[in-house]
Amino acid sequence: MSESGEGPEKEKGGQQGLAVGIALGIPFGLVFGMLLFDNPGLGIGFGLAIGIAVGLALDSRKKK
Repeated sequence: MSESGEGPEKEKGGQQGLAVGIALGIPFGLVFGMLLFDNPGLGIGFGLAIGIAVGLALDSRKKK
C-alpha cells in the first residue's frame, strides 16, 4: 500500500478506459474503413486513434 492511502484497487483500474477505447476503436474503425474508404487498414488506423483519444478522456474524467 502506498503512503498516500490509495490501495492496490486504485492503481489497478488506471488504464481501463484506454483498453476499452482500443478494443472498441479497432472493430468500429474496421467497419467505417470498409464503408467509407473501401480499405480496412485505413479504417483501423482511424478507429485506433479515436479509440485511444476517447479512452484517455474517460481515464482522465475518472481521476477527478
